[in-house]
Amino acid sequence: MNSKPVIVVVSIIVALVLATGSCSAGFVAGRVLDSPFSPALGLPSLWSVPTGYGGAPEDLDELFAPFWQTWQMVNEVYVGRPVDQEILMRGAIRGMLAALEDEHTSYLDPEMYERANADLRGEEYEGIGAWVDTSKDYLTVISPMPGSPSEKAGLRSGDKIIAIDGDDMTGIDGELVRQRVLGPKGSTVVLTILRGDLEPFDVEITRANIIVPTIDYRILEEGNIAYVRLFVFGEDTSDDLKKALGELMKQNPKGLILDLRNNGGGFLDTAIDVASQFIGEGVVMYEDYGNGRKVTYEARRGGLATTIPMVVLINEGSASASEIVAGAIQDRQRGFLVGAVSFGKGSVQTFAPLLNNQGAVRITVARWLTPNERQIAGQGLT
Repeated sequence: MNSKPVIVVVSIIVALVLATGSCSAGFVAGRVLDSPFSPALGLPSLWSVPTGYGGAPEDLDELFAPFWQTWQMVNEVYVGRPVDQEILMRGAIRGMLAALEDEHTSYLDPEMYERANADLRGEEYEGIGAWVDTSKDYLTVISPMPGSPSEKAGLRSGDKIIAIDGDDMTGIDGELVRQRVLGPKGSTVVLTILRGDLEPFDVEITRANIIVPTIDYRILEEGNIAYVRLFVFGEDTSDDLKKALGELMKQNPKGLILDLRNNGGGFLDTAIDVASQFIGEGVVMYEDYGNGRKVTYEARRGGLATTIPMVVLINEGSASASEIVAGAIQDRQRGFLVGAVSFGKGSVQTFAPLLNNQGAVRITVARWLTPNERQIAGQGLT
């Protein structure tokens, strides 16, 4: 399978099953590598001087001399000796990645990495039903799922979860916070929500079995307009969409509405398939890497709705794969975007396991660009 989840680092609070070993922050955004060093992505081999450093190995020795000097002083004079060397090593990695000031690049210690991947190993999930972003200062709601406990409780896109059952989540990795929100059906969890300029408030939610919706479609009675809503870009979305369009187009609709509101993303491969149903040919998106490599994704043949007039509905909960499709339709002048500015998740993260079972690093390795080479990350679509 050639599926690659996008979202981003957009995470899914009900742990969606992701097929294959190639996944993204989870709806884990990015790729999980068998080795932390991948020539295809331009990452360095284990003992080489980093690409782009521009210096010889002896220059690295000089560069890191203050680091080792500090390490030695801590071990020789720190009042709390002896110091756990693993803690120092992990802290050094964490600080190095934090210095990049990229919210999607971070270190996961072994426990965090194990929990981050726990939701990839099962099929039954229970939680509150919301797509979330784990990369912010606090776990942030991208959108609640239709009919889910989170929607019924009134959670909104942009809500920040600053405490769980009274425990402050400040400084806690977003993936750990997400795992804590999960729980058996019937149990309750109290989330303290920060929403805009409002005072923080508590929301009590009863967890449930979550079935992630895929698609809704029909002919609108007024105007003979075809309506298709995609809730997620999952494994079955492409087939479901083809079936829906096959039924709808037989009724000769005058136009089509593609509703991507509150769609938090999913597989990149699915996004290309979906866009190809509406774009006959040409570029759908680019993947722009830090080493100068650019990968082009083009529309696939056989689209069922490539000429019908259409609009795409988006809002602040439309993220990642949704933005790939919407951006392609907008840039190719295939249809208009209607609604609010989208979420702005347009980068690829690699999850690279570290040696000696010391967790993993999550590093941003590429950004998505629309066909007109517009940035999605941090900007969204208007």
